Amino acid sequence: MKTVDLRSDTVTLPTEEMIEAIGRAKLGDDVYREDPTVRQLEELAAEKMGKESALLVTSGTQANLSSLMAQTKRGDEVILEAESHIYHYEVGGLSAVAGLIPRPLKGVRGCLDPSDIEGAIRPKDIHCPETTLICLENTHNRAGGAVIRPSNIKAVHDIAQSHGLQLYMDGARIFNAAVALGVDVKELTKHVDSLMFCLSKGLSAPIGSVIVGGSEFIEKARKIRKMLGGGMRQAGIIAAPGIVALEKMVDRLKEDHDNAKLLARGLERFEGISIESPVETNIVIFRVKGLDAKKLIYKLAENGVKALSLDKERIRMVTHRGVSRSDIEHSLEVFRLVWNEFTK
Repeated sequence: MKTVDLRSDTVTLPTEEMIEAIGRAKLGDDVYREDPTVRQLEELAAEKMGKESALLVTSGTQANLSSLMAQTKRGDEVILEAESHIYHYEVGGLSAVAGLIPRPLKGVRGCLDPSDIEGAIRPKDIHCPETTLICLENTHNRAGGAVIRPSNIKAVHDIAQSHGLQLYMDGARIFNAAVALGVDVKELTKHVDSLMFCLSKGLSAPIGSVIVGGSEFIEKARKIRKMLGGGMRQAGIIAAPGIVALEKMVDRLKEDHDNAKLLARGLERFEGISIESPVETNIVIFRVKGLDAKKLIYKLAENGVKALSLDKERIRMVTHRGVSRSDIEHSLEVFRLVWNEFTK
């Protein structure tokens, strides 16, 4: 039976070129900063993002936690979007490990209103935690891969600057945003103090994320990475496919976006299904009103199409390098058969 995995772009497998790069990688001890392949990746990442320095870490969650801890102190308050990945999917690490207090604000398709942010910043008061950091997410996962525009980022940056706060971006899929807008990724990073991006999602590397920002911030993050158990030794075997990902895999993200739009157009033809928000990148979220999303996902999986549920009525499907246009067409045909059986 043919299987199409639409659960996430994290299921992508490395390319042959990436596997070959691992075998050729020059290695050293990265804790001692002696791995030349890691240094090459970090220099490339910093240059692409328009920042001073970069740091390879094991995962997006480690990247976010290290970054938050490097810009705050225990007891500080962090403003973030109420549906953000940091708030929903990182095991409460910002509170449990970093000792931070989240101040979630509801956005529109993941985009925060600058006036809401300004209203949420705590005054200097002995009774209140100190607001020190604002976090954005681009693209926004639970908002269906929505792109946060440069104009919004700049508006939030201006507020952060006026209050002496840092602005951080969870840019796990930042290259998807840049490709969707047809702009250099620096247009999305120039107004943030720091950010992270994933190598292991749409860029297809097998592991790793990169933190970028100012040199002082990166030095703090490096020490926190070690504290969190992320000090790696011959990490060039991770960095080598990451270099290929940055050099070869960005432009092809448009194919994923086109396939996601094709998938959304096919799904919205079924009565009882509503696409939750316009599809801009590689994430499609749809609602099956009055039906059990988890049971539907189970039936789809039995027939070779894998997806994830967000709650009782919402399903997420994600396109990636492992999914072709013909795979989308096949998935829609499987969906038709399952849907007809499920709803009769």
